[in-house]
Amino acid sequence: MSNQINRRNFMRRLAAVGVLLPTASLPVIAEDKPSAFSKRGSFERLSLSYATINIGLEKPFSIMHISDTHFTEAYPNENEKKQTLKTSRTLTFGGRQEEALRDSLEWAKIHVDYIIHTGDLIDWQSEANFDLVKKYFGTNIFGTMGNHEFSPDMWLSEPKEDSTEGYKERSHDALSKVFSFDISFHAQVINGINFIGLDDVYGTVTRRQTELFKKEIKRGLPVILCMHVPFYTDDIWRASQRFWGNRKQQILGAKIKPTGDYLKQQTDPTTREFINFLKHEPLLKGILTGHEHITVQDKFSKTATQYVVGGNFFFCAQEIMFI
Repeated sequence: MSNQINRRNFMRRLAAVGVLLPTASLPVIAEDKPSAFSKRGSFERLSLSYATINIGLEKPFSIMHISDTHFTEAYPNENEKKQTLKTSRTLTFGGRQEEALRDSLEWAKIHVDYIIHTGDLIDWQSEANFDLVKKYFGTNIFGTMGNHEFSPDMWLSEPKEDSTEGYKERSHDALSKVFSFDISFHAQVINGINFIGLDDVYGTVTRRQTELFKKEIKRGLPVILCMHVPFYTDDIWRASQRFWGNRKQQILGAKIKPTGDYLKQQTDPTTREFINFLKHEPLLKGILTGHEHITVQDKFSKTATQYVVGGNFFFCAQEIMFI
């Protein structure tokens, strides 16, 4: 649903939102005092970055952008695969994911107007992970899908034999019960800016998504595109490879050799066409993504910068001011 609303009546329409959740509606969760850096200030555990997007608004506002929380919970009655994943993946992500999200939401209630999460809120599908989504956001979850949302049991599942879209379709009904927006594409106008959420979790987009996006462009409003996987530039790709340990691509100035999602974006015809369209669209003012677990920015087009935020399980978040 795409309806222009202001912050005062946004609460009345909360059941219909897809992209942004007003911070005034965030729940207050009673918890024990966090143990990580417990002698520091209230929010000094957070690793915050800041950015400003100048659009020429009459009423500036701000959002908190987070991504990649990676909840790794399972109830005792869930199957052996879920228990195996809970043990191994909690070690992978440090076991403080809920604390990190709680800190982020509490900080957002004080400092920003809205909050957006660009995917991998959960690490894999379980009853406990879905209940954590509901605990903090209810059915009015905001943001976009990540690749981990579509994973029933990660590497413990049967090998994928169908297409990417076919694989995602297996989880569509289960995810739609937890996330109350169209998990493929949705849009919401806030204070004159059209925030568009797009599922690109395996690096590519579909023809349907491209057509829906072009319809939104016809509204004539500035656009912020929100998705999980970045539309890679050489600089974002190099930063990612340096972080993930690909030594062959760590030398600054060396020729980039795309692989994985970057290669898909360069070779999939529909995705390549969509990226080219975006690069020449003056209404596009910014792209918010996650996936890489690092915070990095790079110019995407003449009018838009791409903002990749670090993993929320690392206590990372970024505030973006729209002016």
